[in-house]
Amino acid sequence: MNLKEILSAKFITKNKDIIFAFGVVSVVVMMIVPIPPAILDLLLTVNITLGVVMVLVSVYNTEPLQFSSFPSLLLLTTVFRLALNISTTRLILSGQGASMALIKAFGNFVVGGNYIVGIVIFTIIVIIQFMVITKGAERISEVSARFALDAMPIKGMAIDADLNTGAIDQETATKRRLDLHREADFFGSMDGASKFVKGDAIAGIIITAINLLAGVAIGVLLRGEAPMEALSAYALFTVGDGLCSQLPALLISVATGIVVTRSASDGDLGEEVTGQLFSNSKVMGITSALLFFLGAIPGLPKFSLLFLATVFGSMTYVSYKTVTETKAKEEELKDEAEKKDSAGPEDVTSLLEVDKLELEIGYNLIPLCDVNQGGDLLNRITLIRRQIAMDLGLIVPSIRIRDNIQIPPSSYLFKIKGSEFARYEILPDHLLAMITGNITSNINGIQVEEPAFGLPAIWIQSSLRERAENAGYTVVDPSTVIATHLTEVIRANAAEILGREELQSLLDKLKENYKQLHDEVIPNIVTQPVLLRILQNLLAEGVSIRYLASVLESLADCGGIKDIDTLTEISRQGLKRHICRNLTDENGTMRVLTLDHKLEQMLSNAMQKIDGMMQLALEPNSIQILLQTMRVEIERVMNEGLTPIIICNSLLRKSIKQLSEKMLPRLVVLSYQEIPNTVAIESVGIISIQPKKDK
Repeated sequence: MNLKEILSAKFITKNKDIIFAFGVVSVVVMMIVPIPPAILDLLLTVNITLGVVMVLVSVYNTEPLQFSSFPSLLLLTTVFRLALNISTTRLILSGQGASMALIKAFGNFVVGGNYIVGIVIFTIIVIIQFMVITKGAERISEVSARFALDAMPIKGMAIDADLNTGAIDQETATKRRLDLHREADFFGSMDGASKFVKGDAIAGIIITAINLLAGVAIGVLLRGEAPMEALSAYALFTVGDGLCSQLPALLISVATGIVVTRSASDGDLGEEVTGQLFSNSKVMGITSALLFFLGAIPGLPKFSLLFLATVFGSMTYVSYKTVTETKAKEEELKDEAEKKDSAGPEDVTSLLEVDKLELEIGYNLIPLCDVNQGGDLLNRITLIRRQIAMDLGLIVPSIRIRDNIQIPPSSYLFKIKGSEFARYEILPDHLLAMITGNITSNINGIQVEEPAFGLPAIWIQSSLRERAENAGYTVVDPSTVIATHLTEVIRANAAEILGREELQSLLDKLKENYKQLHDEVIPNIVTQPVLLRILQNLLAEGVSIRYLASVLESLADCGGIKDIDTLTEISRQGLKRHICRNLTDENGTMRVLTLDHKLEQMLSNAMQKIDGMMQLALEPNSIQILLQTMRVEIERVMNEGLTPIIICNSLLRKSIKQLSEKMLPRLVVLSYQEIPNTVAIESVGIISIQPKKDK
């Protein structure tokens, strides 16, 4: 690789991390290895240039996080500057100060060759940097870090609130949370990094004093020079060195102050300052008049005052004209908009929009959604969406929450695609005590039915919570009641929520990891509408579609099968391990109810194809007898603490589930093909009906 290739833009861009690391290591090496004067002049120039660049970047940033590397850069520039001080000190004390052109120029041109003037200027710069800029920036960094950490929980809940109401999407919410953490880390780092600037100012004073005293001592003791001659020779280079170091240090201190005092905005600092400082024509006019008045007073410098008065007078005219034109343009646009609105019919298309999920609350329940009043309902709704995604594999759309004055003040209603699916009345200042087992004593309160599971419950005062819990009640707050109710409604109606858009999101995610499987099955074997019906059937029975890859694997060999119910049963068989996972005990045994052989044969003979679907064609009397028998057996099993599960052949499974849906909604009906080989089956009862004999 030749020098041209190394210096090319492509090489530098590709290896900028290596170049940066090499530069950091080189800074440390500079403290040990002597640097030639010519290279040292170049590095001193680089130091000043870095200071200018950092100030300009700070000015043109619109928010602090755009310069998130500033704390680390502050440390590196400080170390770089100290390494330069060591190198220049080595040359000055060795009598080679005149060989450094930049330091000599600062000593002769900037301070006019007078080292006393140079010392005064150097001292003033250090005082400004140390006492004014650094002190203020350090305090602002400390306060900003504290406020950023204190505000993190509130800002986090505000992001969750926007996400739940649909104001932002998941990607935007993730970005905002990341920016929130980065902001807290940034101000925390700036709090510590500002100490570098403070220490650098102190080090500059000490290094300059050491150079001056050591130089005089070397000149007098080792070279036999007169004290004033030695002072004149070394002081000029020492002051020039101090100014070369403190000028970029001052620039970086100013950049530090700008960064920590910068608030987020749409424009850079120059636009903000000029827009806010010089945009008011009244302020400019009064300032111009005051300068004209001062210019008329005898003894005051007329040229400077009258010149500035003319400048501010011109700014007054320009500002007034700009504001007038802007207002005229706004009025013109407003008149055009009014004419346009009056010329045609009102656009009512926005009124046709229907939210997929919507929670309407009465005004008494608004505090439950207000984080400033301690409400945590928004956070609970976020957890609901996560829990449903984990349990059912369903991406629940954002739930829009709005107040509705047309419903009772303490009530709420939940809508899916504009249709009401649930309604309940809450007592916001009470707790709900549910009877979930044996209770030892009664509690006074308002007797109701818990909305999610239909359990008997009592609304009690908050002061009775401990007493109710000791008595055996399960006590929850109003937010928990609403969250639990919504969770169960979403579970029960997951098939309603899953639509084409949600399916497309699931397939896009699946395609990232299972592209071949996706392309083979869809749409060659099953189309998206058919797959949507299959997944809706699975969700309708509480089967998770999180394992969508397993569903497609099962359907991959189903070419030519068009019946959706049959495809659903095949999909269930592919998910059998997931379906049975929570239905077995610790020994891997599943306790089930089975159908009597004669009953199963009778039901199989009664299966007929009606409207293109296989259904049970039984007399109403036989259906009632069957359901009553099933109910008796199920209640017996539940009293024994077991989950009611009926097992039958795959032909009858769906029909029995549909038959018992209304009376026994939580009944699990499985086919023999859905039981993995690793699961042992234990029959705890047989469902049978004896036909009535003819008299």
